[in-house]
Amino acid sequence: MRHEVEVAGTKLVLVQGDITQQDVEAIVNAANPDLTPGGGVSGAIHRAGGPAVTEAAAQIRRERGPLPTGDAVITPGGKLPARWVIHTVGPVWRGGTHGEPELLARAYRSCLKLARTRGIRSLAFPSISTGVYGYPVAEAARVALQTVRAYLVAHPGAFGEVRFVLFSPRDFQTYAAVV
Repeated sequence: MRHEVEVAGTKLVLVQGDITQQDVEAIVNAANPDLTPGGGVSGAIHRAGGPAVTEAAAQIRRERGPLPTGDAVITPGGKLPARWVIHTVGPVWRGGTHGEPELLARAYRSCLKLARTRGIRSLAFPSISTGVYGYPVAEAARVALQTVRAYLVAHPGAFGEVRFVLFSPRDFQTYAAVV
């Protein structure tokens, strides 16, 4: 499944699939604050990328401490098709009244800003915070797509393609209904 629209000269694409298999310059990891391999997206990215991803993330953790929610850092992609992995920590869902939408938007913006400053022209996002962090997919989709659209409009031509890779057909349909 695939859905594509153009926003300010950038292809905004939704696909259903595996983020570790995406042929883009960078993929985004929905990381935990310690940047350690976890479950879900993070575990899959660390497994597919191999020791290069895990060791680079561990080095950042040693130097900086835990990554605050909404911030982003970058590591090599190791064995992944993507050259880079941008790690960001999304918010844990606590009912939506503890700043979760703002923190989620900040995570997306941080990734886009880091990619743009590195000259990365294509990147793929997962649905940040909707796994073990419990963010409702429909609400996360609205925040993610609004934030990315606004960033693309503010920085026309900064990217060739921004992709959302949704693991399940249900998540794909939810995002497609919002885009």
